[in-house]
Amino acid sequence: MSDFAARARAALAERGISLRAAAKAVPVDPGHLSRVLSGKRPPSPHIAQALDRLVGADGALAELAATLTDDDRGRIAHSLANPTRLDAGTVRALADVLAAQRRLDDTLSATAMLTPTQAQWESVERLARDARGPHADALHEVAAEWVQFVGWLHAEARNDAEAVRWLTEAEERADDVDSGELAAQALNFRGYLARQQGRPRAVVRWFLAAYLTPGAAPLQRVGDGVQAAHGYALLGEHDAARRLLGEASKLADDAADTLPPETAYWLSPTFSRMGIGLAHLALGDHAEAATNLRAGLDGLPPEQRDAEWAEEYREALDEAEAA
Repeated sequence: MSDFAARARAALAERGISLRAAAKAVPVDPGHLSRVLSGKRPPSPHIAQALDRLVGADGALAELAATLTDDDRGRIAHSLANPTRLDAGTVRALADVLAAQRRLDDTLSATAMLTPTQAQWESVERLARDARGPHADALHEVAAEWVQFVGWLHAEARNDAEAVRWLTEAEERADDVDSGELAAQALNFRGYLARQQGRPRAVVRWFLAAYLTPGAAPLQRVGDGVQAAHGYALLGEHDAARRLLGEASKLADDAADTLPPETAYWLSPTFSRMGIGLAHLALGDHAEAATNLRAGLDGLPPEQRDAEWAEEYREALDEAEAA
């Protein structure tokens, strides 16, 4: 279920690294590596770490390989075969796999992640549909987050219609499990997609909806507020943009000592400065934009600085500095 093999194959293919070249770099016998990459043999820690370095995954691929023990795999297989006997260990193991994959998305492209993530989702959905007992509700929360992650990958890969379909379902699943944090995040991803499409009115609509979602975490609201302000600035409604930036700034002060929800682990007061930078850039405040974008990008963990989703912030910083 960790799907290390599928992710490693996709990462090698994306970087144009052949099996023989990978085996030479590890180093390991090509036949043995072939069995690892086909999922017939589990990777040793040495192989997992060597492949991680080879594809530049900054530890996320090796972490994915180590996520599940043999006991975890057996427990998941037993639960898939007997969904009415779902146990807490299976739910924990599936949540750990999803968390490891979300971090892997910071270093691998969305296209490399999509196929194996959707394949896993089919198993999770089947289990969630048939699960019974005291742990079923916890599994439904994991399944709701999984839907959201697939939707995000489609948005990041610009499969726009699929992204809308999955994220719409993610909103409904979030309501079903009564999670304001998951609901706000699904709306946030719709706002991200609207920004990539160049639709500022939709940017405002989706980020404001996320900002006002009951149960959203404080750091989520900060990020949603500044990104809605960016949409207003793009529409030329500068007073509304500055008002929202002021509200978000106060929220950021109040949330300075709070932790982000586990489902939005990347959020921090520093992270929101990239959104503030986009808003100031659209307002024509180039120096302020550059200061915030640079602070936000510099505050990212090393494994996130070259992430696919960070490209728009790097380009915005170049534009602000050039101006």
